[in-house]
Order: sequence, then C-alpha cells, then structure tokens
Amino acid sequence: MIVVTAPTSQIGSRLIPRLLAAEAPVRVIVRDPSKLPVAVRSRVEVVQGSHADAPTVQRAFRGAQKLFWLVPADPAAGSVIEAYVGFTRPAAAEIKAAGITQVVEVTALGRNTPQAADAGYVTASLAMDDLISSTGVHQRALAMPSFMDNVLMQGRPLRDRGVFSLPIPRDIELPSCSTDDIAAVAARWLLDDSWEGQAEVPVLGPENISFDQMARVMSEVLGRHIAYEQISLASYKDQFERFGFSSAMAEGMASMARAKSEGLDLGVERTAQNSTPTTFRMWCESTLKPYLAGP
Repeated sequence: MIVVTAPTSQIGSRLIPRLLAAEAPVRVIVRDPSKLPVAVRSRVEVVQGSHADAPTVQRAFRGAQKLFWLVPADPAAGSVIEAYVGFTRPAAAEIKAAGITQVVEVTALGRNTPQAADAGYVTASLAMDDLISSTGVHQRALAMPSFMDNVLMQGRPLRDRGVFSLPIPRDIELPSCSTDDIAAVAARWLLDDSWEGQAEVPVLGPENISFDQMARVMSEVLGRHIAYEQISLASYKDQFERFGFSSAMAEGMASMARAKSEGLDLGVERTAQNSTPTTFRMWCESTLKPYLAGP
C-alpha cells in the first residue's frame, strides 16, 4: 500500500495515474475528496483530512508500507519552519509506529551550499528532510530546482503585457524541471521495493536555462514577444503580501529568490542520472501555450 499526500497538487495529480497504471494499491489523504477526478476516486482508498493532523495520518498509515510526502503551500503560516517542520511532525511520529518502510518526499536543492542556512522555504524544506530521516525510515528526498510550471502563476501579465518577472538576474543559468518529470521520478522510486537507506535524489530537468533564454523560447512558441523583467526583492516580497501571505512567508519567498540568485541551485553537478527529459520548449508547447489560449 502506497500512501499519497497532496493528491490534487500538480505533482500528486500526475503521480497517481502512474501508480494506478502499475496496479499499485494507493491510499490518498485529501481534505476534499470531491476534488479528486472520478476515475481516480473509484480506484483509491480515501482518507479525508489534513496530513498535518495526527489522527488522520494514523488512519492513513495503518497497514501501509510506502509514503509519498509533499507539504502543501501555507501562505498564512507564522514561519517557514512551522509550515514545513511543524506540518510534518505528526507524520514523522507515526512513520515508525505504523511500520512505514519507504518514504519518497519532495524537497529542494541547496543542501551543503553556503546559501542553505538562509534560503527561506528551502532552509525549512531541508530541516523537514532531517526530521524525516531522524525516524530511521528508508528515504529518498527528491531535491528540486524551481518548477517550469511556476510560470503559469504569471499568466495574467504574460497575456496582457507579454512579460514575466522575478528578482533573479536575467542571465544566470539555473536548472528547471517540469512537475510531470518529478511525478515520473517519484513513481519509479515508489514502485521499486529494493532500495534501502537514505539519500537525496536531485531532479534537475534536462538543461540549465536563464530567464532571458526562457523569454526567447516563449516568444518563439507563442508567436509574440515575451520579455523578462527583473524586479527588486522588496517588490517581490510586497507582491506576496498583497496576495495575502503572512510577512514571514513573504520574506521566505524573497530569501529563497535571493539564495537562488547567489547559486543555491548550482551545488549539484549535472549527470545523466539526475537529468530529466522535458525541455522548457517542450513544456511551453504542451502546457504554457494551451494554458494561455484558454479562457
């Protein structure tokens, strides 16, 4: 039995069909089961609730052997540590008690870099990894750069003005991966019974790419001029506070962006094993172009 958390997320919703196609038994933890596609809901066990709640994870972990762990966004949290480590504590306490043997989790790149200690969300993600590893469970921490899919959050300025913006220099080439590739990597580990121990698994996408290069690719795919605008860290933080983020979580976003500007995501050497196939151009063709063409 594989327990999947955040099954309606971008990654979780792409992971579950892969597990079901392999005829794996799947149990999901979800606040609102109606958000699951009908075809999925009929083929999985559903535990309703939050995976931050001890009674919920106790029910969900009972009799399960494997866990896919993904912390959902909590923009109102009082701190990034609360949002990641605090959220994960009930599950960590239950992993050993329930007999979970393998955990595959989503975390971030940056461990062992000079920036890791002050990188907002990333610092908290790495602390979450340490909490899970402290249980002694066999663990694979899928370490991510920024997602290509994050570009979709800038759909309105892309449609209206042909721009997207971040506080990261336009010419620094960074890894970027698609959520579909992340789901594929997670499925491979979850469907493999043979691995043991604890390790980080970087998922780097196929290439390092700058935001200016992304703008050129988007321009070519969309058939219109797209430009990248670098904004200040202060403006970036203010933007999230206007969206309703707590000051601490908005600061966490700004700290993470600053750390990425300084090389946070460049601490892992690219290899054939940690590269995934979906290029930014492929993602623009399959995901961004249809998204912007929609209502």
